Amino acid sequence: MCDVCGDAQHEPQVSRRDFLRTGALAALVPWSMGVAIAADPPAPGAPPPANAIAPADALKRLMDGNARYAANAMNERDFSSGRAARIQGQYPIAQILSCSDSRVAPELTFDQGPGDIFVMRVAGNIVSPNLLASLEYGAQFLGAPLIMVLGHTGCGAVDAAIKVLKTKAVLPGHLPELISGIKPAVIVAEKTQTGNLLDNAVTENVRRQVARLKSSPPVVQKLYMAKKIDIVGGVYDLATGKIALV
Repeated sequence: MCDVCGDAQHEPQVSRRDFLRTGALAALVPWSMGVAIAADPPAPGAPPPANAIAPADALKRLMDGNARYAANAMNERDFSSGRAARIQGQYPIAQILSCSDSRVAPELTFDQGPGDIFVMRVAGNIVSPNLLASLEYGAQFLGAPLIMVLGHTGCGAVDAAIKVLKTKAVLPGHLPELISGIKPAVIVAEKTQTGNLLDNAVTENVRRQVARLKSSPPVVQKLYMAKKIDIVGGVYDLATGKIALV
């Protein structure tokens, strides 16, 4: 049976051979892509990239932007302005690992323009191998000095993890794999004596994802330990639009 499509008439050797061929090509990709997709270093004497700022300054820009958003006083922008310049490269000041909830829009939430933040979204804002690779790219090749894990109140993915633990509900498809990444946060939150379980689990989940990133070798951990990047967490309040750092 074919390992890929499940057809009994397909030979397994074909899929394995294709897999090995793909793996061999993938092994060569970093050597070529490192030059092709990374932003070129500034020429001698040229000004530093726009995102060559301290992590604390990047965080301040995000939080100042969120204050404007919450106050409904966002900056006016001409989105066509700078479009040609952005073809030359991107210099995001921060990377945001956000929940994919449709009510949370990081570019709006932080009042940032095109090219300002490098956003990854997944239900429950959990770290997975693919998302970690994207964060490594943003830190190593784009030079983003800050990573923020952004959870939010009333998170459906966290609530689902609570229900699975309490009722032993069986979820379809790949949902169990997603929920398994959130369960440890729920277990810790259940021991908290104050507040409600969902809010506590959302906050604990953000903390756990931040801790995981700080200890994720080789790229992110190395840059964090060298103080070249910072990694923080925040929770977005759906009712107020405000973000609280955790």
